[in-house]
Amino acid sequence: MAASTIICTVTNDLNFDQRMIRICNSLSTAGYEVVLVGRTKSNSLPLKQQQFKQKRLHCFFQKGKFFYIEYNIRLFFYLLFASTDVFCAIDLDTILPNYWASILRGKKRVYDAHELFCEMDEITSRPAIYKVWKGIERYCVPKFKDGYTIGECYADEFEKMYKVKYEIVRNATVLQPLTLQEYHDKYILYQGAVNEGRCFETLIPAMKDVNGILIVCGEGNFYTQAIQLVKEYKLEDKILFKGYIEPWLLKEFTRKAYVGITLFTNQGKSNYLSMANRFFDYMHYGVPQVCVNYPEYQKVNSTYEIAVLVDHLDSDSIARSINSLLENDALHRRLQQNCLKAREHYCWQEEEKKLIEFYKKLLG
Repeated sequence: MAASTIICTVTNDLNFDQRMIRICNSLSTAGYEVVLVGRTKSNSLPLKQQQFKQKRLHCFFQKGKFFYIEYNIRLFFYLLFASTDVFCAIDLDTILPNYWASILRGKKRVYDAHELFCEMDEITSRPAIYKVWKGIERYCVPKFKDGYTIGECYADEFEKMYKVKYEIVRNATVLQPLTLQEYHDKYILYQGAVNEGRCFETLIPAMKDVNGILIVCGEGNFYTQAIQLVKEYKLEDKILFKGYIEPWLLKEFTRKAYVGITLFTNQGKSNYLSMANRFFDYMHYGVPQVCVNYPEYQKVNSTYEIAVLVDHLDSDSIARSINSLLENDALHRRLQQNCLKAREHYCWQEEEKKLIEFYKKLLG
């Protein structure tokens, strides 16, 4: 009997989406035919070979509302004729084409919610944009009875809002052998999207009072502003921007980092209830981190102390927290050893079991 096919859809560049690479590899290994659909950017590198299929859609518009309109139209027509058994929408920005294609073709549909999309800072701060996306969410999400999300807090929120009971598949990193190393440079690492709501307005000036270098790996909608802030505070020698880098190189930066950064503002519920990928990445490479004191992170830290949790996101508090890890060797060593214990529990090898069981139940 032919293997069931699952199409997963995103709006980003496939080479850099580590979570979706993990998910698609796991489903492919479990025997499913998997297609990951994304888009081509003007600076996209050739696709890396994967054990699952990949498809890029080319758009004339590269950002803003016209991009989303164009991409959703192109995606709808692709899905309308693509061979599949399941349509899986990754976040709200691809949910409409998946919904209508599943209705017209009588196929199963799944919602994979990485975010509380309408509660992200860049959405909540724009009332007109919020109204559009919230309308899409209210229309579509109740119709996606099958789905999964990245933490208990998100799952509770979806059930509260739309009476859907989603499974939990965390963004945990793949557990691999790790050899701790001697540190030659005690650099601080931020990895992930350089977006609004990631506290760069206070993290950057905090570096004035930190005796170390901050390396930023990633880009996003606050990237240009972040670079400008560094210039304004004359911190070009202390904050280095690497832009998008390939996953293998990001692992090297993470492995050698002395302190990791996981900071979010509390403007929207998406940040407050989040469970970020980087939180697990730092954990898996034995990197103590400065992290927001929000519910999901509190739960982990109460069992395995792996982070210095910050209650206040002003520059002074952030600087003090970073310096506590740079200057207190005993604290750093204790958190590092706790990371080694925590990563045995919070790892992709455990989370993928839940993912595969979800699709087994869905597809029989």
